[in-house]
Amino acid sequence: MNDEINQWLARKPQTELSKKLGVAAWILSAVVLLLVVAMQKIQLPLPAGWSTACLPPFHAALNAAVAVLLVVSLSCIKLGKVKLHRATMVGAMLLSILFLLSYVAYHVTTAPTPFGGHGSIRTVYFLLLGTHIASAAFSLPFILFTFIAGWTNRFAAHRKLARWVFPLWLYVALTGPVCYWMLRPYYG
Repeated sequence: MNDEINQWLARKPQTELSKKLGVAAWILSAVVLLLVVAMQKIQLPLPAGWSTACLPPFHAALNAAVAVLLVVSLSCIKLGKVKLHRATMVGAMLLSILFLLSYVAYHVTTAPTPFGGHGSIRTVYFLLLGTHIASAAFSLPFILFTFIAGWTNRFAAHRKLARWVFPLWLYVALTGPVCYWMLRPYYG
C-alpha cells in the first residue's frame, strides 16, 4: 500500500460528524423525493421570451460528466491517489447537485415530452427510463452515506458501501444521457 493511502487510513474517524451528516442525508433525500413528486404536479409559467430548450442536453452532459468523474475517481483510488479520488468525487457530487436543481427547475416550468417511438424501441426506452428513475431514487441516500463515510474517515464503511453504490450511481449517470438521446427526436 502506498504512503498516501496509509496517511489517509491513519486518520481518526469522525463518528459524531458522520451521524449528524447522516441525519442531514436522510432529510435531504426526503426533500428531493418530495420535490420530484411535486414537480409532476406543479407547472410554473416561464417569463416571456424564456426557453428551457437548452436544459435537456445540458442535463445529459452533466450526467455524462458525472459518469466520467466516477470512472476517473475509481481509477484514482485503485492507483492510490486519494487526494485526486476525493477531488473527483466532490466534482461528481457538485455536478449531481447542479443536475438535480436544474432538472427540477426544468420540470416545474416545462411540460413533459412524450416518447414517440413505437415497437421494441418503445419497450427499450421505458425499460431504461424506469430502471434509471428507480435506481436514482433508491441510490440517492446511499450515495450520500458513501460520500459521508469517506469524508469523515470511516473508510471501512465507505469501501463496503462503495462496492455496490458505485455501479448503481454509474448506471444512473450513463442511462440518463441514453434516455435523453432516445427522447431527443421528440422535443418540440
